[in-house]
Amino acid sequence: MITLTINGLPVSVDEGATLLEAARGLGFPIPTLCHMDGLTPYGACRLCVVEIGEGAKAKLVSACTYTAENGLKVRTASSRVLRARRMILELLLASCPQSKTVQDLAAAHEVRRQRFRQEYENCFLCGLCARMCAEQMMAGAIGFRGRGDRRSIGTPFDTPAETCRLCGGCMYVCPACQLRCTYTEPEKAICGGCANLSPPCLEKKQFDDMMCYMSPCVACEINKH
Repeated sequence: MITLTINGLPVSVDEGATLLEAARGLGFPIPTLCHMDGLTPYGACRLCVVEIGEGAKAKLVSACTYTAENGLKVRTASSRVLRARRMILELLLASCPQSKTVQDLAAAHEVRRQRFRQEYENCFLCGLCARMCAEQMMAGAIGFRGRGDRRSIGTPFDTPAETCRLCGGCMYVCPACQLRCTYTEPEKAICGGCANLSPPCLEKKQFDDMMCYMSPCVACEINKH
């Protein structure tokens, strides 16, 4: 067993477990986009970043690919972590503003706008579809092609793959295509429909190395009644 500390709480996990598995086992919410249980961790979206270590040696790592280590100190909601997640969400909104998954994540992290040039792409390059096709459907009909800004996902030579079963699994797991056919105002990166501009939070003290990680917010739930 591996023993580590997450948000000040000691936890023991099996050897080989990731920080994401350890944190979620304790009930700490960590957002993910490219991760799905049953598929190989990929670490493409970086939304699951957590902070490990202390002082000047503290660093951000992706929780889905980082293996738990003895004595490791992990923070899932420090101010540094939350800043990084908001920046990543702004970049994702600039790429695929039509994705409801990203819109919901942005609203949950209080991202009201994104400061980057709008791209209106239709792919995050998260690799979920390729891993689903290869690991769950045992087909390998699609995969990554090219490098750098020419990197994309598709079939070899853009021809129909004989191994494709037309199962629709790739579309089912894709976080970018949910509203591609129905969204009518692509210039609006964030709809704002679920944004709570004046949350009824209880008075609380927040520290730089541990911000609120409750979802939903306990204070907000209390004030509803």
